[in-house]
Amino acid sequence: MPPITTAIFDIGHVLFQWDPRFLFEKLIDDPEELDWFLDNVVTKDWHFQADAGRPLALMLEERIAEFPDHEKLIRAYAERWNETVPGPISGSHEIVRELSGRGVPLYAITNFGHEFWAGFRPEQPIFDLFADILVSGTEKLMKPDAAIYALSIERFGVDPAASLFIDDRIENVRAAEAAGMHGHVFQDAETLRAELERVELL
Repeated sequence: MPPITTAIFDIGHVLFQWDPRFLFEKLIDDPEELDWFLDNVVTKDWHFQADAGRPLALMLEERIAEFPDHEKLIRAYAERWNETVPGPISGSHEIVRELSGRGVPLYAITNFGHEFWAGFRPEQPIFDLFADILVSGTEKLMKPDAAIYALSIERFGVDPAASLFIDDRIENVRAAEAAGMHGHVFQDAETLRAELERVELL
């Protein structure tokens, strides 16, 4: 087996926190109303349509037609989406910077809406350290679909057997392993650092 030389990261819950609640707790004062809104209107399942490549404008139009009394809040999700990301996962960015400083090639595969990524990417200089980032909403392919891993291997030009894929969802890691990569299920920066030291990337 070749040595591991390359790190491929997930973004949400590995590099950055994410939850629609971070935005809407600013906009909805009543806790019960907030829970109802997140369970029925701006749900994570609805959001994941954007990750799959569905146009945001169409998603908004349909949701507003279904919940016209909540139009302002639904539109706020598109206009203020970056507020659903309150900050980085503790310790993760430091690891990325250390890997970059050691000359380790860095890539990412993320389930992320195309329009949301366009608004988020410019505000995050940490991504300047990545050679390439494959975005599901742009490609209309989502993890754990085998096709997104095949595309990443081709586009990144990496040897999967020399690559470590890091994701918080076990099904995504197992799919990467099925594509020939090594995998690490992210729990926190401390356990990731231990794994990177074990494979001699750090």
